[in-house]
Amino acid sequence: MSRLRQRSLTWLVLGFGFAFLYLPILILMVYSFNESRLATVWSGFSVKWYGELFRDQQMLQAAWISLKIAFWTASAAVVLGTLAALVMTRMRRFHGKTVFGALITAPLVMPEVIIGLSILLMLVSMGELLGLPSKGVIAIWIAHVTLTVSFVTVVISSRLSELDRSLEEAAMDLGANRLKVFFLITLPIIMPALVSGWLLAFTLSLDDVVIASFVAGPSSTTLPMKVFSSVRLGLSPKINALATLMIAVVSLAALIGWWLMYREEKRRQRDMQLALQENG
Repeated sequence: MSRLRQRSLTWLVLGFGFAFLYLPILILMVYSFNESRLATVWSGFSVKWYGELFRDQQMLQAAWISLKIAFWTASAAVVLGTLAALVMTRMRRFHGKTVFGALITAPLVMPEVIIGLSILLMLVSMGELLGLPSKGVIAIWIAHVTLTVSFVTVVISSRLSELDRSLEEAAMDLGANRLKVFFLITLPIIMPALVSGWLLAFTLSLDDVVIASFVAGPSSTTLPMKVFSSVRLGLSPKINALATLMIAVVSLAALIGWWLMYREEKRRQRDMQLALQENG
């Protein structure tokens, strides 16, 4: 096979893959501007369904609940995931370290139905002892943190394992304690991994419907649950409009995250070049 044919085949397969992934999303976004009440029949351009969406108080309330839960879930998962990653990568072997790592990463391979049911039973048992709510926003937050902390731990652990320990050792040789080294040396270097883990946890929490269905209360319906119940009764163009807005927000957040990581990486490379020039 000639190089030209091989290159053409490569671009064809790549184009087919991207079309398979993103063409349905593009069609959904186009049909969000459809005038017809039928979500799959084009009858003209209109933005009225965006107005209908912003007048749907139940949908907006569900979206606000999901955003709050996703924000606090991602923040808590990053803190706990960072601590777990430090234990797995920096601490010497201790009795039970293998079991600790297995328990941290267990939600990666465990079905969400099992996680949701087990957390519901745990919250019911703890509610009788400590008075914690077994259903509601707090319960969903606890469940989502339990789910997402394993993903964040894996992301941060991979970055910490690649970190040059000599930078931290040099800072400690100059008199800095471990806490100061972590905040001034380690944390800025692993910041791209923290941002990636935060965005991943935020997306997983915002997207979850299975686990939230177990622990959600009457006044804590999340956006995925609301969308799922609406689609079961018939696909509404408001769902297309909602999905388009969500895609726009997520794309903007991903773009900002990429820009922050790119800027941090460029700054780190520039600092290393300056350090090499000074030492040279």
